[in-house]
Amino acid sequence: MWYAIIAEDHPNSLEKRLAARPPHLERLQALQQQGRLLLAGPFPAIDSVDPGAAGFSGSLIVAEFDSLESAQEWANLDPFVNAGVYATVTVKPFRKTLPV
Repeated sequence: MWYAIIAEDHPNSLEKRLAARPPHLERLQALQQQGRLLLAGPFPAIDSVDPGAAGFSGSLIVAEFDSLESAQEWANLDPFVNAGVYATVTVKPFRKTLPV
C-alpha cells in the first residue's frame, strides 16, 4: 500500500537540511530503484521553485510499504529526523486514484 510521509521542518533548518541531504536522497533513490517511490520533494518556504535562503518548510514522500508500521519505522530513520531538520513527521495511508 502507498503511504504519505508528511514532514514539517524546524524553523531555520536549511543548513542542517543541506548537510543531511546526501544520505536522505540515497534512501529515496533506493526506494525508487525498488519501484516503491511514487513521488518525493520539499515544500519551498516561499512561492518559488528555488527558495534560496528562505529554505523549505517540510517535505512530502509517497512510497509503498508493507504496513503503516513499516512506513513509520522507515520515516523515523530518515537522516533529516536524526539531523534535527524535521520537527514533526506524520505517516498516513494513501490511496492513489489519478493518474491511472
